[in-house]
Amino acid sequence: MMKILLLGSGELGKEFVIAAKRKGVYVVACDKYDNAPAMQVADEREVFSMLDGDKLAEVVAKHKPDIIVPEIEAIRTERLFDFEKQGIQVVPSARAVNYTMNRQAIRDLAAKEFGLRTAKYFYAKTFEELETASREIGFPCVIKPLMSSSGHGQSTVKCAEELRPAFDAAMAGARGDLQEVIIEEFIHFTSEFTLLTVTQKNGPTLFCPPIGHVQKGGDYRESWQPYMISDKDLKDAQDMAAKVTAALTGAGIWGVEFFLTETGVVFSELSPRPHDTGMVTLGHTTNLSEFELHLRAVLGLPIHSIKLEHAGASAVVLADKDYEGVPEYNLADVLSEENARIRIFGKPEAHKGRRMGVVLTYGDVENGTDCLRDKAKRLAETVLK
Repeated sequence: MMKILLLGSGELGKEFVIAAKRKGVYVVACDKYDNAPAMQVADEREVFSMLDGDKLAEVVAKHKPDIIVPEIEAIRTERLFDFEKQGIQVVPSARAVNYTMNRQAIRDLAAKEFGLRTAKYFYAKTFEELETASREIGFPCVIKPLMSSSGHGQSTVKCAEELRPAFDAAMAGARGDLQEVIIEEFIHFTSEFTLLTVTQKNGPTLFCPPIGHVQKGGDYRESWQPYMISDKDLKDAQDMAAKVTAALTGAGIWGVEFFLTETGVVFSELSPRPHDTGMVTLGHTTNLSEFELHLRAVLGLPIHSIKLEHAGASAVVLADKDYEGVPEYNLADVLSEENARIRIFGKPEAHKGRRMGVVLTYGDVENGTDCLRDKAKRLAETVLK
């Protein structure tokens, strides 16, 4: 039986494990805390910090997986090269994970090697370097840790007085032991979108219909599919995504993020795994969800095509306060409405601002997404008591 070692067991990992179990795959789910969402549906679990390289190697040696699937950034990623040399498949590849877990590596690859259009940017290890770079970038600007996730440590800075708290927040929000920040030009965009890109072992690179999304503080709040975009802008985004994913190598799904501006598409970031905005595909938008697509690509199974079947929207269920234990959920309001679904992530603790679930709505493509977005957001507000 094929065995997968999943590194990170959040809500995206949970849906991936469900897809894997439907294909008869044995899954060992790992995370730094017990009873994480993916652990609840996996065959086995391991609780440890994946920033501990020796412990990570010990777990790999214990379970002898055929495939290692990273789902989070906080991993001693350089050890993945050792596992590949042992004949273990790393998803999408050890090269890809190492590049994309570090904003400096992926931004330099996109901008300097391929000449893709990106925001102007500099790196800073000290506050003095940040001050110097800010004079080159100008205000407003965006400051982020080089390694982070879900918007942790990210700030939009409007004036010089805001630099110090933004620098401190970026350092505090960094994942791993890389203490460096990136300062970016603020892109005046009309909207943001994700292009889920599937690279295959034995087939062409495929693209899902674009997904529009809204982020707050760098963290996903809602998404919708399809995102309406001109043929030229879509072709530009596909070309950018294909270039970068081919250079990084490996099979799997990639969440490639873009800004849409009045003068075209700007490359933003890339994740080598299912993307949070892609949870909208759980609501019957495409013939295969992003998790099924990821699994098929990882296992080398055929993907005949990706088709849009419905328009859809997703809205995050956010904890509005700190809860003692697991909160109670009101499911009745969502399920009483037609073409509405809910996924509760199963996180064992709820603190203010934490994503606890997602509401999904869907309908006919010709009717658009505006009403679906409003419906999803309205229903998401009813879930937590």
